[in-house]
Amino acid sequence: MLSSSELKNWPIFTILEPQFISKVCMVIVHDYSGNKALLVTNDNMVYAIGTNTNGCLGTGDTCDTFNPIIVKELCKKDIKTFSFGKDHVLALTYQGMVYSWGQNDYGQLGNGCYQRSLIPTIVTNPVRNEHITDIACGSYHSLALTNEGKVYSWGGSGNRINVPIKVEIQSGLIDEYIVSVTCGMEFNMIVTDMGKIYGWGENSEGQLGIDHYSSQKNPCKVAALDGIVIEKVVCGCVHTLALSTTGVLYAWGGNNSGQLGFGNQGDRFARPVKIEKHEMGRVLDVAASYCNDISVAMGEKNVVFVWGRCLEQRIRVPTYTPLKHLHDAFAFYSSRCVTHQPLIVYGEPTEASLIDCLWNAFNDPTTSDLIIKVQGKPIYVHKAILKIRCRYLRRKFDEDWDKQNQSVIEIEEFSYNVYAGFLQYLYTSEINLLVEDVAELFHIADTYSEDELKGLCMFRLEEGIAIGNVISLYNNAVEYKAKEIQEYCLNFAAKRITVMLLTPGFAELDGRIFKIFVTKAVENGAFNE
Repeated sequence: MLSSSELKNWPIFTILEPQFISKVCMVIVHDYSGNKALLVTNDNMVYAIGTNTNGCLGTGDTCDTFNPIIVKELCKKDIKTFSFGKDHVLALTYQGMVYSWGQNDYGQLGNGCYQRSLIPTIVTNPVRNEHITDIACGSYHSLALTNEGKVYSWGGSGNRINVPIKVEIQSGLIDEYIVSVTCGMEFNMIVTDMGKIYGWGENSEGQLGIDHYSSQKNPCKVAALDGIVIEKVVCGCVHTLALSTTGVLYAWGGNNSGQLGFGNQGDRFARPVKIEKHEMGRVLDVAASYCNDISVAMGEKNVVFVWGRCLEQRIRVPTYTPLKHLHDAFAFYSSRCVTHQPLIVYGEPTEASLIDCLWNAFNDPTTSDLIIKVQGKPIYVHKAILKIRCRYLRRKFDEDWDKQNQSVIEIEEFSYNVYAGFLQYLYTSEINLLVEDVAELFHIADTYSEDELKGLCMFRLEEGIAIGNVISLYNNAVEYKAKEIQEYCLNFAAKRITVMLLTPGFAELDGRIFKIFVTKAVENGAFNE
C-alpha cells in the first residue's frame, strides 16, 4: 500500500494535478514503456491516461491523452484488480465479472472473435454458479481463476483460442483446488491449496521447473518441490520464483540477466534451486513481472532486495535497497517501468507524510528512547507510540517501567521475529509475518487485548493456510493456546478431509490429533452419502 504522494515515483503520474491524485485509490501502469495507466478513484470512477496503442486505454478511440479520461464502461463497477498483456487489458470486479479490451490477434480478449476492442466488454463466464476471483495475463494470453478453484485460459500465440477454456490438471485421484494463478511472457504457473505448483506453456529456458526444456500444453507438477508447501509463485519474462510458507525462496528458468540470484549469469536452470542470501533472512514477499527480468523480495526486516536486470545492469545476487515497498523497485530499477500488480493508494499527502514517518521511525536507533530486547536482540522503539497504541503497554509503563526509569526492557516469553512484528504493527497497523508465525502473534494480541490485531491474524491465516500446512498451523495454535486458530484449522481440514486422507503423512499423525481432525470432519458431515 502506497501513499498518494508516492505516486510521483512513477513518471506518468507527475503531470497529474495534486487534487486529482488525492482522490485515487488504485492504479496500474502498463505497456512495455510504462506510458499507459488506469486509475480508480474513491468515488468508484475509472480513468485512463497515456498512449493508446490498439485502444488499450479503453476510452473508445485510439487517441493519446495525458489528461485523465473517464472509462465509462468501468465506472461504478467496483473494480477489484487489473491485469495486462502486450496490448490488451483485463479488469475484474468484486462481483466476479471480467472485462477485456485492446489488441486481440490471438483471441486474448476471450470474446469469441479476433478483432480488437476499443472499449471494455464482458468476457462471457464459461460456467454457471461460479464467479471469477482472480485474473492474470501473459503477452498474448489470459487466465481466470474461479471461486471453485478452477482455471480457464484463452488466447496464446500458438493456440489462438478466443473463448475461455477450462485448464485440465492430470493429478491422479485427487481433484486439485487452485488458489492462485500467474503468467510469464508465454507460460503459466498455478498454486494449489496443498501448496503444490503446476506449470505449462513455453519452456525453452526451463521456466516450468520440470527438469527438462520441452514446452507443455497441459499443466505439469513441479515435482522437485514435493514436500515443500509453496505459498506464492511469481513469474518474470522467462523465470519463476516460488516462496514457501517457511520463508524460503526458490528460483528457476532463464538467467541471462542474473535474475535467479545464484551469483552467475547465463546458465538456465530447469528445476528449482534455493536462493541463499543470509542478509534476507526469512523472505516475507516476492514479486516479478512477465515483461521484465528483474526479481524483487522483501526480507524479514521489511528490507527490499533486487536482482536481475536493474537500471540496465545485471545484478547477479539479491542486493539491498533503501526502498520500503516492492512496488518501488519496479518504479526505480526495472528496465520496463510497469507495475507488477495494481497499486493500492491511501490518504491525502498530509496524512501520508505522518504514516511514512511512523514507518521510518520503527526500529530507528537515532530517534528511539527505549530499547526492547527479545532473545538478546534489540528493537528500537518510542515510549509515546507504544503508550498511545497499546493500552496494555501503557499500563505497564504507568505501573512499572516508568517508575524504574528503564531504558532497556527485556522480553523473554516471545520470539524475536514475532514480537518485532507485533511492535511494527503498533507503528503501521500492518503485519508482515509468515503464516507459521500467526499463532504466536495471535497469542500476543490476546495477551495484550488487541482485538483488531487478532482479526488481522485471522485474515493472514485465511490467506496462507493450505492442506500442506494446516496440521503444522494447528499444532502451533495448540502450543500458543490460540483456540480461534485451532477451530479454523479444524474446519478447513474437515471440508477437505477426503483429500487429506490421501496426503502422505496424514495417517502417521499423532493418534490424538488424527482423532480430532476426523471427528471434526464427521461432525461436519464429510462422510455422509
